[in-house]
Formats: sequence, C-alpha cells, structure tokens
Amino acid sequence: MIRLFVAIDFPEEIKEMLGRLCYGLPGARWVSENQLHLTLRFIGEVDGGMLQDIRDSLADIKADPLTLVLEGTGFFPPRKKPRVLWVGLKKNERLINLRNRVERKLTTLGLKPESRKFSPHITLARLKNTPDSKVSQFMSSNNLFSTPPFPVREFHLYSSLLTAKGAIHQREASYPLTTTDT
Repeated sequence: MIRLFVAIDFPEEIKEMLGRLCYGLPGARWVSENQLHLTLRFIGEVDGGMLQDIRDSLADIKADPLTLVLEGTGFFPPRKKPRVLWVGLKKNERLINLRNRVERKLTTLGLKPESRKFSPHITLARLKNTPDSKVSQFMSSNNLFSTPPFPVREFHLYSSLLTAKGAIHQREASYPLTTTDT
C-alpha cells in the first residue's frame, strides 16, 4: 500500500518566506521548507494498481496555469485548542477549478469523494501543548503575512511515508497546466 496526495509546490523564494515564519512557538513541530506544499486532494492509501490508474487519470486533466498569493495565518480546528498552524491563500477561482477537476477524476476511479470542504492552506506546524497565548501572539505578529503573486504551471502526485520525525514526501508524477480553450 502507498499513501498518496495531489499538491502544488512553491518556488524557492516563497518557501523561504514561509520558512521565516517557522519559529518561536513551544510545542510546534514545524514543516521543513522542502516539504511545504498546497494539498489539492489527500488520497490516502492505495495499492500499486490504483497508483498507476491515478497517475494515468491525472494526466488527462486540462487546466489553465494560475497565479497564487499566500496571505494570512490561522489554525485548525477553529474555536478549539489549536492543533495545526497554517498560511492561507487569496481567493482564486482557477485554483478551485483545478481542485474540482482533480476531485472528479479521482471519484471517477472509484475513490470516495472528499468529505471536507476544500480549505486551501499551507500547513506550517503541528502543535502539541502550545499555550493559547503563544498562538495568539504568533497570529497577531503574522496576520498581515503576504507573498508576491507567483505562477503555478504544474501540479504533482506525491507519495508520503510516515516516520517518527514526520512525513517524507516523494514526487511520483508531475502534470503541466496549459492554457485551455474551455
């Protein structure tokens, strides 16, 4: 069995900007810069045959390149003890369109539809016993965080191996975003 997800990567300068946020919270397990990404769809564990079907099916997706802007910080779950710290994105219809196309392809293969509403974000850290006051300080210090616009010209299928030190991601396939007529 192999654990999969579909994601967008960031240019190095954007990863560096995100990396500069990753400090100063007790109990935070920060995501390393080289692992930062925007998940379009978590797939979960599948067998080798399904991996090949997914790889082939995603290659059929036609979508336009897009420009993203990362902005603001937040945490999950809302209104409860923070467990995940994240950076958000400026609303982007092309991103939603791409995510919806990925979702349709995967459900066509027989995978269960995603049960949660798509909430585009970049996970910065997982929190354990982090004082609420420290999370509040982080949020107020970084609530105006924003990146310059950057282009996205491809998306990727990743495998993910869980280890005691966190997940290790490996790119399984890449898919270009090219201008469409539809």
